[in-house]
Amino acid sequence: MLALWITLAALGGIFLILEAIALITRPGSRYKNDPGQKNPMERQMVVFVADESDPENADGVRGHLQAVGEFEKVKGVYVNIVKRALDVFVSFFGLVILSPVLLAISIAIFIDDPGPIIFTQKRVGKDKQYFKLHKFRSMKMSTPHDVPTHMLENPEQYITRVGRFCRLHSLDELVQIWDIFIGNLSIIGPRPALWNQDLLTSERDKYNANNVRPGLTGWAQINGRDELEIPVKAKLDGEYVKKLSFRFDVKCFFLTIKSVFKHEGVVEGGTGRDKS
Repeated sequence: MLALWITLAALGGIFLILEAIALITRPGSRYKNDPGQKNPMERQMVVFVADESDPENADGVRGHLQAVGEFEKVKGVYVNIVKRALDVFVSFFGLVILSPVLLAISIAIFIDDPGPIIFTQKRVGKDKQYFKLHKFRSMKMSTPHDVPTHMLENPEQYITRVGRFCRLHSLDELVQIWDIFIGNLSIIGPRPALWNQDLLTSERDKYNANNVRPGLTGWAQINGRDELEIPVKAKLDGEYVKKLSFRFDVKCFFLTIKSVFKHEGVVEGGTGRDKS
């Protein structure tokens, strides 16, 4: 009995420490201290306007977003209260239990190619608020900066040995358990779009899929992942929002485990652009 109380006390102490760190780092992870990074389309419904004079975005098209009204809030006790509580609970124990694995991956990355172990990307979060998504670094330090993977001439040449293994088994995304803990991600939800995936963002707005917290994995990833074209991916994300419930989240969770073990739907640098 004493051992149980000691364990519970230790877990409680760890939780309080992590929560304190989260409180300190959460604003910076959402660019609260950098107003210039704020999304002008935050909390707005948008449409994509094709324009050949605009630079090509991460979806491989030219154009921009245009606001057409305020967003529609997704309602429900589960999505707004229960789901977040489950995210905190599961992500906390995930961080504790997987800490040796996270440490081992960190050491392996540094030995393979010395440099930063984790990198961040600006992504579209709930209500289109930008946030910093974390990943274990899988690309060499010599990789050209500020160039999306899918726009590199030969992405494979820049992937480290450890990075290739991590990507194959989706280990590079394990560090996103922290993003779940601090509230930028959910365990299940639409995968967060890159900040300049304007076409995907606008397509998701047709189904209110930008108005829920994005996820570590989601219904679209289970049904095709990087292989899906943008309209199909957005429609599946909308289907998830429509069916959103504890039961459906559990189903997505276990189907994700199955997909990871089968290595289904992973395309290097895939963005769901039209492959025709």
